[in-house]
Amino acid sequence: MEEPLALHPVKLYVYDLSKGLARRLSPLMLGKQLDGIWHTSIIVHKDEFFYGSEGISSCTPGGTLLGPPDTVVDLGNTEVTEEIFLEYLSSLGESMFRGESYNLFEHNCNTFSNEVAQFLTGKKIPSYITDLPSEVLATPFGQAVRPLLDSIQIQPPGGNTFSRHNGQS
Repeated sequence: MEEPLALHPVKLYVYDLSKGLARRLSPLMLGKQLDGIWHTSIIVHKDEFFYGSEGISSCTPGGTLLGPPDTVVDLGNTEVTEEIFLEYLSSLGESMFRGESYNLFEHNCNTFSNEVAQFLTGKKIPSYITDLPSEVLATPFGQAVRPLLDSIQIQPPGGNTFSRHNGQS
C-alpha cells in the first residue's frame, strides 16, 4: 500500500507598496479607484518566495522590510515536495524569472506568484492583482508616465536571492 502524500499549505502574501496612497490618490490621478499597488509572494515550505529586479528571492515569511502582509490569501494545499519545488524554482530562475527579465508592467512579482501558484495548486492568484497593470495603462495618466514607470526596478529589501545552493535542501 502506498504512503499518502503530505499536503503543504500554500499562501499568497499581498502587500500594498503605496501604503494606502493609491486608494487616496488614484481617483485624482487616474480617474478611477485603485485599492493598492500590489506586491505578492508565495509562502510554502516555511519560506516566502518572491520575484524582483534581482531575480527570485526568499526569506522567512514577512521577513522583508515590507513587514507583515496587508492580506493573506489561502491558495490551498500542494503535494509538491520541498525538493521538487526548489528544483522548479531553480529552473525558473535560470529561464523565465531572471533579474534582467523583470518589467514593472508585464513581468513582475505578480506574474511570478501567479505562475508558482498554478504550479503548486492549479489555481491562479486573484485577478484584481494581475489586472492592475492593464488598468493603470488604460488611463491617460498611465500612458503618460509609462516611460518613467518602465524604468523602475522593484526588489523588496530583506530577502536572499534564491539559488539552489543557498543552504536550503
